[in-house]
Amino acid sequence: QVQLVESGGGLVQAGGSLRLSCAASGRTSSNVYMGWFRQAPGKEREFVAATTRSGANTYYADSVKGRFTISRDNAKNTMYLQLNSLKPEDTAVYYCAAGRAFGSSWPPRSHEYDYWGQGTQVTVSS
Repeated sequence: QVQLVESGGGLVQAGGSLRLSCAASGRTSSNVYMGWFRQAPGKEREFVAATTRSGANTYYADSVKGRFTISRDNAKNTMYLQLNSLKPEDTAVYYCAAGRAFGSSWPPRSHEYDYWGQGTQVTVSS
C-alpha cells in the first residue's frame, strides 16, 4: 500500500505562484509513475501533469503547459507541482496519484492510477 498526502494549496491572486507537494509513504518503490489531477466545483476531474519515476518522461495538459512544472525527489519520496502565472480558472482541488504498472498509453488515464491523495485546495482570485 502507498499513502499520498498533498500540501501547499491556498489562496493566491491571479498571476501568483504556489508549489504543491505530494508526500508518499509505504511501498513507494512500486510507483512507476505519478500524476496530478484537479477538480473544480461542478466539473469532472481532469488531468494536469504526469511524470515517470525517473522524471525522464513528463506530460502536461495543454491548459497548464508552460505555466506548471512537475518534478519529484525520490530520495524524499515527494512529488511537486510548481504553479506559476495562476489564473482564476485554475481554482480546484488538486489531487496527486501514483501507479504501479504502465498501461498502453502515456500519460496514464485516471482509472489506471492505483493510489490517490485526499487533495489540496487551490483558489485563485481575480
